[in-house]
Amino acid sequence: MTRRIDALDVLRGVAILGTLGTNIWLFTSPAGPLEALSPSGGAVETFLRFLSNGKFLGLLTLLFGVGLELQYRSAVRKGLRWPGRYLWRAALLFCEGVLHYVLVFEFDVLMGYALTSIVVAYLVGRSERAVTAWMIAAGTVHLAIVALVTAALLAGPAPSPSGMPPRDWLGQVRMRLDNVVVFRAELVVILPLGTVLFLLGARLMRAGVFEERGAALRARLAAVGLGIGVPLNLATSFAGPSWAIVDRYVAAPLVSVGLLALVTSIVQGMRGAPGPMRRSLTGVGRTALSCYVFQNLAASVLCYGWGLGLAERFAGLRPWWVPVAWAVVCLGFMAGTSLWLRRFDRGPLELVWQWAYQAPWRTRGEHAAGAGQGRGVSG
Repeated sequence: MTRRIDALDVLRGVAILGTLGTNIWLFTSPAGPLEALSPSGGAVETFLRFLSNGKFLGLLTLLFGVGLELQYRSAVRKGLRWPGRYLWRAALLFCEGVLHYVLVFEFDVLMGYALTSIVVAYLVGRSERAVTAWMIAAGTVHLAIVALVTAALLAGPAPSPSGMPPRDWLGQVRMRLDNVVVFRAELVVILPLGTVLFLLGARLMRAGVFEERGAALRARLAAVGLGIGVPLNLATSFAGPSWAIVDRYVAAPLVSVGLLALVTSIVQGMRGAPGPMRRSLTGVGRTALSCYVFQNLAASVLCYGWGLGLAERFAGLRPWWVPVAWAVVCLGFMAGTSLWLRRFDRGPLELVWQWAYQAPWRTRGEHAAGAGQGRGVSG
């Protein structure tokens, strides 16, 4: 059991830092988040974006499903009503997502995960046949949406906000509020895809993919996810902006499944005390929510005009300086989480979140259930 949990922590750390690998291209662009609506760049930048775009978001989504399954098991073991208090968890996560969107980052995923978790909470305990039917239905809706959006993009570019982003922080907040429909349109794609990946994560958990007995399953997942997904993802990455939705929301999630299997197998095969890299990734995984929010805030301070303004200063050095910026932020958080966890068992936002989660029952003299493994940004 300990080895399995260790694998989950490492996977969370990989997913959080990998997600920044996608977002860092937005922070470092002189056009800011508006660049995501009309991406550009040469072959080198396209390849560098390919390395992270969508894959780690998909991995994080799978891990949310794993976290939800852990919460469901905990509730069943304790004889608690399900989804019960889990809905309060989802509500808190949604509120966190709203704050993160308004104050920090246009492309927050927490809101989408919160809404998806509410739907999946009512499905996770149903029969395997029912879950399969829901996965097929959600997957069909997702592919239909992707097909429609791709057809529209092939017919002509969609209208989007233009111009330079505001240099001041309050101006950026106003821009997010004024363009909430455009920036939150991703939720339409996240909900059906998230339903599929949440349920897949729960199903893989039950199949023992994180245990020794799951070695054969991991090998098959790695073969499909990496052997088929990577070439497909590479092709869609270089196919042009019109194929961006297929690239990010079809090919990349396939690679995510292979990454989950590969990283888990590597952790399972390790012997002896964890090395510095594994300890650092575990630290990021244990403080996943804090790292997700604060790494976006740190990138904002480094790149935006109200901070150090490096996006404009180093505009002529793109794409070469972008991976350096990503590495600097990642190393800072890997070191910072190690220091933090010497005194606390959770990240700062996790501590606040847990206090808020327990608040409704604290007045009754009860202890909130489900404060175990599936916490933070993993459901």
